[in-house]
Amino acid sequence: MKKSRTNKVEIAQWMKERILVLDGAMGTCIQGYNLSPDDFLGGKGNNDILNITRPDVIEAIHAAYVEAGADIIETNTFSGNAISQKDYGMESRVRVINLKGAQIARKVADAAGRKVLVAGSMGPTVKSLSLSPDVNAPERRDVTFEQMAHAYMEQVEALIEGGVDLLLVETVYDALNAKAAFYAIEQVAGTDFPVMVSATVNDKSGRILGGHKLDALYTALSHYPIMSFGLNCSFGAKDLAPFIEQLQGLGCAISIYPNAGLPNEMGQYDEAPEYTAKHIKELAQKGWLNIAGGCCGTTPAHIKAVAEALEGVAPRVYSQETAQTELENMYLSGLESVKINKKECNFVNVGERTNVAGSAKFARLIREKDYAQAADIARKQIEGGATIIDINMDDAMLDGAEEMATFLRYISNDPDIAKVPFMIDSSNWETILAGLHNCPGKGIVNSVSLKEGEEEFLKKANAIRELGAAIIVMAFDEQGQAVDFQRKVEICQRAFSLLTQKVGFKPNDIIFDVNILAIGTGIEEHDNYAVDFIKAVRWIKENLKGAKTSGGVSNLSFSFRGNNTVREAMHSVFLYHAIEAGLDMAIVNPSMLQVYDEIEPELLRKVEAVVLNESKDATEALIELAQQIKERESAAKEAGASGVAVQAPKQQWRENPLEQRLEYALVKGVTEYLKEDMAQAMEQFASPVAIIEGPLMHGMDKVGELFGQGKMFLPQVVKSAKVMKEAVAILQPFIEQEQSGLQEVKDTVVIATAKGDVHDIGKNIASIVLSCNNLNVIDLGVMVENAAIVEAAFEHKASLIGISGLITPSLEQMELLCRMLQENKQKMLTQLGYLIPVIVGGATSSSVHTAVKLAPLYDGPVIHGGDASKTAGICKRLLSGGREEFLQGVWQEQAQIRDAYNSRDIKFLSLEEARSAAEKFHPRSFIQPEGYGEDNLTVRDLSLTELHDYIDWNAFLNFWGFKGKVQDLIYREDEKGKEAEKIYEQGMALLGEAMVGGEFKASAIVNFYEAASAVENGEDVILVYDKPGGDVISRFPMPRQRREGSGYRSVADYFPAAADGKYSVLGVFTVKVEDLREKEFDRKSFDFLLRHSLCARLTDALATWIQEQVGMGQHLIRPAFGYPACPSHELKKVAFDLTGARERLGVELTESYAVYPVTVICGLLVAHPQAEYFGV
Repeated sequence: MKKSRTNKVEIAQWMKERILVLDGAMGTCIQGYNLSPDDFLGGKGNNDILNITRPDVIEAIHAAYVEAGADIIETNTFSGNAISQKDYGMESRVRVINLKGAQIARKVADAAGRKVLVAGSMGPTVKSLSLSPDVNAPERRDVTFEQMAHAYMEQVEALIEGGVDLLLVETVYDALNAKAAFYAIEQVAGTDFPVMVSATVNDKSGRILGGHKLDALYTALSHYPIMSFGLNCSFGAKDLAPFIEQLQGLGCAISIYPNAGLPNEMGQYDEAPEYTAKHIKELAQKGWLNIAGGCCGTTPAHIKAVAEALEGVAPRVYSQETAQTELENMYLSGLESVKINKKECNFVNVGERTNVAGSAKFARLIREKDYAQAADIARKQIEGGATIIDINMDDAMLDGAEEMATFLRYISNDPDIAKVPFMIDSSNWETILAGLHNCPGKGIVNSVSLKEGEEEFLKKANAIRELGAAIIVMAFDEQGQAVDFQRKVEICQRAFSLLTQKVGFKPNDIIFDVNILAIGTGIEEHDNYAVDFIKAVRWIKENLKGAKTSGGVSNLSFSFRGNNTVREAMHSVFLYHAIEAGLDMAIVNPSMLQVYDEIEPELLRKVEAVVLNESKDATEALIELAQQIKERESAAKEAGASGVAVQAPKQQWRENPLEQRLEYALVKGVTEYLKEDMAQAMEQFASPVAIIEGPLMHGMDKVGELFGQGKMFLPQVVKSAKVMKEAVAILQPFIEQEQSGLQEVKDTVVIATAKGDVHDIGKNIASIVLSCNNLNVIDLGVMVENAAIVEAAFEHKASLIGISGLITPSLEQMELLCRMLQENKQKMLTQLGYLIPVIVGGATSSSVHTAVKLAPLYDGPVIHGGDASKTAGICKRLLSGGREEFLQGVWQEQAQIRDAYNSRDIKFLSLEEARSAAEKFHPRSFIQPEGYGEDNLTVRDLSLTELHDYIDWNAFLNFWGFKGKVQDLIYREDEKGKEAEKIYEQGMALLGEAMVGGEFKASAIVNFYEAASAVENGEDVILVYDKPGGDVISRFPMPRQRREGSGYRSVADYFPAAADGKYSVLGVFTVKVEDLREKEFDRKSFDFLLRHSLCARLTDALATWIQEQVGMGQHLIRPAFGYPACPSHELKKVAFDLTGARERLGVELTESYAVYPVTVICGLLVAHPQAEYFGV
């Protein structure tokens, strides 16, 4: 085994003396050198290759951190593994990357003149062992555990050879990846090499991307003696503080090296060194830290500030010794940690139905590859109380290892299942290994034994410990199964000594199964089996301190199969006595248990007599009673078959008073009982109008309140509106009979989409939410003239006006609307007595634009609405008693925004200066692959299966108000997570239906042209030619960045100059995905919004798909018109003319250049090795 230059005891002693300072970001410093693509061997972004090509730069960065005060410097090898380097074609250089990286850092550390440690950086790789790359195939993985471990082994060997003092497994987002890294480290260097671990939390819930809570991650990795555990990346120190506090109970050092805050809109980090240091110092002063440094965005200045801030602050005190009380605790984990302790939890139930030998249904589903239904069995066990689930694939007709791996990968992507630990149950060693290689938490292996001798037992036990699992040992040895008390305890004593003394297992990671065998068989030798089991459990708990006990309960009652009443009673009685003796856990079906005290007295007495072997005739007595029970149950079943059908139990909420039932139905979106409840309401209330204004409106007020608090989410609100609509529809005939209409709602909102803009989805969502807040919404639709908006506001005596726009020209219409309202100011004051507030929204609007451009045009309030929830809150504030105070706050904030905007110290270069300052590309960069652009692409009615893998589900959930990544959202356990998962599943289901039913039509056109750049009338343009050297048939004016410090880039730069007589190929594209059933749905209904949100994502996916189809492996960007690099919407007309989109795809442009239908994207395909997206 390879040894460290510095042992763990030395480092631990140093950490007792003071807090050690880790270095900061490597990538941030590298960016400051403005290195050329040649330095990266063409793989820009592959910082690790600089160890070979620019060791001087890496050495200088290390030296800067040492000078700043770093005690530990990390090697520049974060991506130095074959899996990550494959993206750059540099797998063959992995050894050299790591060897050189370690040698460079070692050289700097040795020259420091003081003790400086070198940490070998081991990043998480670019692949995940726990998460599927395909949401539709949860069992899929792009890499295996063996491949991951081999890649890490290669890295570890080179790092240690290069002279590192310790290894740092960092930015852990996947527990199974980290387990592969630990396995690799142990294979190369054993368990004595110092190892730091640092995880990255994915959001404010404190989970990593793979879904693990931090304590669960630590548990999953606790089989290796970790030197330190901590956090890096993610957020700044201030935001990481709550999670660092959670780690204080760990028996190892704690580290933190945060980002310099969160990146700004340009991807840069703004947090000052003093700010980072201040918050790290606050954590240190609480006694929480042993190691501190910096991650993304931090520099030597940050590390210097941290080192100075920590000077004299005492390190965290911790003990690596295992306290005696800890022997009582066994820690396991799925996505969450489970502590098994008899004092805190009397018994742990292990679900047994995911066993092909024990469940015919599960076996059938596995044979049919129906993993979704098989997973549902696991889920139901957990819902039924199982803390651990036992998974067994031992069947002669199955490839057990393959099925174990596949099923574990499948359920690892389901947080409802993956939250619990897995018990990998098999008599086949290859199946057990397959399970361990795909178990992301700390599970249990069930089981091993001594029946093949000590050598094989030790070999398997070592592998299980190295792969991070607890172990169940069956009471078997070379002589066979132990059936009596004496043999049971002899085998367990022997196995315990081997595991603790030779393998290194902690006592509390050992579980003994001393064989639950069938009783009540009529064979005298079997009568004492249960008693011997219970005695053996008691002996183990008294003599093998820390060890746990388990067993498979269903074996006990095998002789009474077919009589569930008796079997359930036997299980309950046996568990009652076994748990009392110290049984920690058992594999049992919760549905096959009765409550001990509720077992029928005669049955209880006779079962207890059999279990405890109280008399020789106990079995005969129970068999006789079992027969009587069977006959009674058969008679009852026959009587039931010929009698009245049994009525299903009512849901509990249906027992509540009417008003509460209606509120529940509105909040939960339940329509099933509306007719029944409306009939009762008609009897209780004076009129149908009173029902609407009373319980229904109260219910909708509750919906609005919950939505505003973030306790309900958009999909639920849409369903609530549907319930309200159906309830009113039921009451409408009665309203008409009484010749009574709804009383006018006090406050009315007039909303519209701006003139020239056809986008109405955001407006429709706002309409739904405002309706749920008891506002009368007058929706004028899309492309509404400003005069019509003002006229409607007067006609309906509007309390508010809402204006929405998605495209840039809509901003101009909003300005015109404000001017028109100002012109009608006196009329408003005369007729209405107030100035109508205006709320603006839509993708192009912003608080800055509202404050700077709109508010000064109108004396009434003009407020930026943001999303639907915020808009509802603004409306409530404007219409409540605190209106004036709220408006004073708005006006004050807007004044501050205007002052800040007008006082900006931003320098802009002239267009000529910016053009001169822009980087000039080498003529060779414009050379494109032979054949590129020779063939245009036209696609009509593309199969949606082609787009499946390109769909951005993050954006889909974002549409519904769920911000973040799919994995983060659907793994949450709160209401938000449940609703996000629900809408995600509905989107997936709709996609499946659309694939089969042909309900969405995907079409695309890509035309290619020769193109070159030029300057015409002082403006940068892309000239489009009919052929090389031919006539210019069109022009795309392209603006240039002029802000000082920008790249001064224009899209035209990616084309050769026409004056040089050179050309390259430009693609012009239009894609469209059309919902062929769109007109069948109310545009404010949930079904319509769901279809639209999926259609929009399919449109984006289609744009990505065409890019891949025609790109020939080149680096391409596809700037769309109206977006930052080419913000002019007018260019859509040029693109439509070049592609013939109007005629060939049936798309239209409004006078403001909005596209109809809205699920259309048009833009350019630009092929250049240095092309990138930017904003002008």
